[in-house]
Amino acid sequence: MLSELEKGLGYVFRDKALLTNALTHSSYANENRDRGIHDNERLEFLGDAILGFVVADYLYRSFPTRPEGELTRIRADLVCETNLARQADTVRLGDFLLLGHGEAQGGGRKRASIVSDAMESVIAASYMDGGFEAAKGIIDRLILRDVPTGRAHNFDYKTALQELVQRKKDQELHYVLTGESGPDHDKHFEVEVCLNGAPVGKGSGSSKKRAEQSAAEAAIEALFPGALDE
Repeated sequence: MLSELEKGLGYVFRDKALLTNALTHSSYANENRDRGIHDNERLEFLGDAILGFVVADYLYRSFPTRPEGELTRIRADLVCETNLARQADTVRLGDFLLLGHGEAQGGGRKRASIVSDAMESVIAASYMDGGFEAAKGIIDRLILRDVPTGRAHNFDYKTALQELVQRKKDQELHYVLTGESGPDHDKHFEVEVCLNGAPVGKGSGSSKKRAEQSAAEAAIEALFPGALDE
């Protein structure tokens, strides 16, 4: 059963007990004290720190012109309870949780606070099992696949890029799908945007539309640094 979750995470645990521990809520541990079962709260503590570091490192390297305050806002969006629960839902993490009877009956598998905590615990468990790269792989796969930019989530970078290039005459943009991978439920697209036939930006995302927006943002950063801050 856990193999299905591992498939979604993109990581196979050598020590399955670590994954089981990460999925164990305090309500289940309290009901099974006589069996020596421990909850996932210590792993959650560690996972929170690992997640924060990986996301901060990614943002620092990916957005070299963004001020600290903007990076902080983007990081907050990525590691917040709502987003962690949303991404955990893509691998049906809640279905695998070990919950006490009352918590399970009360809808605990869908409760954002419980699921987001378990997401952090799983990240920590992967770190303990396979090291930093294992944890980073899960974060890259689930948390960093669609990074908000700090502006409105529906900000239209394609339109912004079009308006910027049209300041000069005879400028032509077009987008090229350069890669597509993953199963139907977890597609990954790569897109390149070209200006007058020359590539000016690359992007990726879980849909063609998001990949195009990502590519347009990269092109703006390269061709018109600081233009959107004016």
